[in-house]
Amino acid sequence: MPPLTSFPLRAPIAVFLAGLAAALHIGKIPPAITVLRETLGVSLVEAGFLLSAVQLAGMLLGVLVGALADGFGLRRSMLYGLGVLCIASLAGVGARHPADLLALRALEGLGFLWVVLPAPSLMRQLVPAARLPAFMGLWGAYMPAGVALALLAGPVVMGLWSWQAWWGLLGVLAGCAGLWLALAVGPDALRATVARPRTDAPSPAVVLLARRLRLTLASPGPWVVAVAFGMYSCQWLAVIGFLPSIYMQAGVSGVAAGALTALACAANVVGNLGAGGLMRAGWRTHRLLSLGFGGTALATVVAFSPLAGDGAVLRFAAVVAFSAVGGVIPATLFALAVRVAPSEHTVSTTMGWVQQCSACGQFLGPPLVAWVAGLAGGWHFTWAVTGVASVVGLGLSWWVRRQHPA
Repeated sequence: MPPLTSFPLRAPIAVFLAGLAAALHIGKIPPAITVLRETLGVSLVEAGFLLSAVQLAGMLLGVLVGALADGFGLRRSMLYGLGVLCIASLAGVGARHPADLLALRALEGLGFLWVVLPAPSLMRQLVPAARLPAFMGLWGAYMPAGVALALLAGPVVMGLWSWQAWWGLLGVLAGCAGLWLALAVGPDALRATVARPRTDAPSPAVVLLARRLRLTLASPGPWVVAVAFGMYSCQWLAVIGFLPSIYMQAGVSGVAAGALTALACAANVVGNLGAGGLMRAGWRTHRLLSLGFGGTALATVVAFSPLAGDGAVLRFAAVVAFSAVGGVIPATLFALAVRVAPSEHTVSTTMGWVQQCSACGQFLGPPLVAWVAGLAGGWHFTWAVTGVASVVGLGLSWWVRRQHPA
């Protein structure tokens, strides 16, 4: 087997770092909530909207932005997205009211989409087919890695300076990621000419857009991958998102709760990278999805049900296992999404639909878990909500087994 470094790594690594820079903006709010409430008078409800507003663009525009990216150019879309993140975050430094941050947060959500939706398709062009599963595993780690870094670095930066410095630093990082991407990845037109020369006559942009949307949404594969991703994201964010609150209610300090949550996020990175290695070793996608969804169901039973008793260490180990084994799911689905796209020119459109369903899961999952916790008077029935999502995911993995056995 040829070594992993048998082709230039600079370009695909630049794509991953662009996604990492975008994910930092997703994770920058949780460690800043207390500071924002003290300095800007942000209410708890407004803080909740700051957490979820970044998903608004994904819920409403995911598949449309993906279709536009397929026609606009993959590299160009990512550069524009990083530019939006850079400008919006730097503008947030001057925010004086919660409404200012909320509007900029929605803009960051749009920039985030422009970065992450074209990335798998661009990675596909930059990486040899034999190495693609490993790099899809690497790409799948961009979100948990970025969120974990934000949870760890945010309190440090704000403790040394201010929340404005945190916003400004992330804006600069987005700009630097864009500069590296521009230097490391060749222009879309040149890459398209080398990779797949076009001989068909150009069609009006609106016609091409409608065609991509129709092809994607009329195919069962994108729907299965998108719904499966929604089932994963709703339970992962619900568990990880409430973890600091759960630990603080148990008497753990805020800094320690943030560090424990960051550790759980980092475990998800291990799962993503492990899935890439397993795919490269020949594991089939339906087996990996069954492992991921089955493992998350079992881990949440141990972490939240009364069966585990009062063993705090055992419960935390189960949360880490939940995040780690759950990391197998996004890496596998990213690789599968590239395969089930109706055509080479609809990969970003397919990823847009996946992102749209993922955003819906992230938007609906935490409130549902919180509602169940409120009815039950505690978190001990969280496993029931995540278990339903895992069962749906297992059913979808059965479809993958029948339609894509390889």
